[in-house]
Amino acid sequence: MNERNSIIGKIDWVTVLIYLALVIIGWFSIFSAKYDEMHPSIFDLSQVYGKQLIWIGASLLIGFIILLIDAKFFNAFSLWIYIFFLASLFVVLVYGKATKGATSWIDLGAGIKFQPSEFAKMATALALAGYLGRLDIDLQKRKNQIIAAILVLIPMALVLMQNDTGSAIVFVSFILVLYREGFPGTGWVMVAGVVAIFLFIFTLIWSQKIMYIILGCLLILTLTYYLITKKKGIVKMLTVFACMFVFVFSVDYAFNKVLQEHQRNRILVLLGQLDDPKGVGYNVHQSKIAIGSGGLTGKGFLQGTQTKYDFVPEQHTDFIFCTVGEEGGFLGTSIVVLLYVALLVRIILLAERQRSTFSRVYGYSIAGILFVHVAINIGMTIGLVPVIGIPLPFLSYGGSSMLAFTIMLAIFVKQDAYRLNVL
Repeated sequence: MNERNSIIGKIDWVTVLIYLALVIIGWFSIFSAKYDEMHPSIFDLSQVYGKQLIWIGASLLIGFIILLIDAKFFNAFSLWIYIFFLASLFVVLVYGKATKGATSWIDLGAGIKFQPSEFAKMATALALAGYLGRLDIDLQKRKNQIIAAILVLIPMALVLMQNDTGSAIVFVSFILVLYREGFPGTGWVMVAGVVAIFLFIFTLIWSQKIMYIILGCLLILTLTYYLITKKKGIVKMLTVFACMFVFVFSVDYAFNKVLQEHQRNRILVLLGQLDDPKGVGYNVHQSKIAIGSGGLTGKGFLQGTQTKYDFVPEQHTDFIFCTVGEEGGFLGTSIVVLLYVALLVRIILLAERQRSTFSRVYGYSIAGILFVHVAINIGMTIGLVPVIGIPLPFLSYGGSSMLAFTIMLAIFVKQDAYRLNVL
């Protein structure tokens, strides 16, 4: 008991307080988004805000239990946890319930649904940390690189098969972890990813012919530069340009044959190529109106007209940030964003002070997952990224999301509290 008390005393309470602040803001935002004058109590369990309180309570209880568990448990059983949630992803493909086009839920009955993809991110973080945490793991070896990549790509592929593109994209965050751990080539992969995104966008806006002309001019200028300066590496440079030409050539096929119609329309709306404020662009259009109408200080709690009259679909889930923007204004959204930034910075600082590779890798994994979730969710509510449907951590309504994010954060807080016991 004394050992447990000493561990709890070493908990990083700054992280815990930031977490609690976000959870409370989220709970009140859900209450405002789904407020019903016939059920004015925020503790009414028949309403979504009452149900969210149950999930918050369950999350806090499980988080407390995690703090009492031996920190070595998560490293020792990381692979088994990973396998369990991989199996749950397979189960979803067979018995999953389709919701909004994605087959990513398991119906447990009594109105309770379970989304394994939310927990698969945590399981992947544990598995990757457990593998890289071994003393003999050297990421300079090709075998170890392949295994590390497979650990991430398998759950990502299974989630993508569920037609849950948003959750699948979150697994890309693990490349930041591999970059931190010295995985060769990850820097170039990230640069290539950014270049590919810009090429994709410009090809859709300007057409293939114009892109070929631009790339051709760049190739001539680059070749001229190499011939004049007599620098080496011309073969690599030509290879890069060849890949760019092939990529541009494949954009039309990928856009029209691979992406689904609603995905194509969302991208076109984002790029300004399609104006459909009453159709596919309705959510984002109303979202920006709600956030913009908040002004500097907001309209006040329960006073948002866009929120009150339910103009923004899914406002208590994926678009909960609209409620913060309309009722809290620029100041309210700034506070929420700063809380997320503070949490991410805190996690990274804690990860860097860990004595074990397992804890450091896991900490960076959690930071990466949170960053992608926050960036994409807020980005889609203000029209900067396509709507792909992922929750805002700790704020959006949902039991699976609340439990998963709380558990993954609690595990890291436990690892940090235990760090001084690591020799």
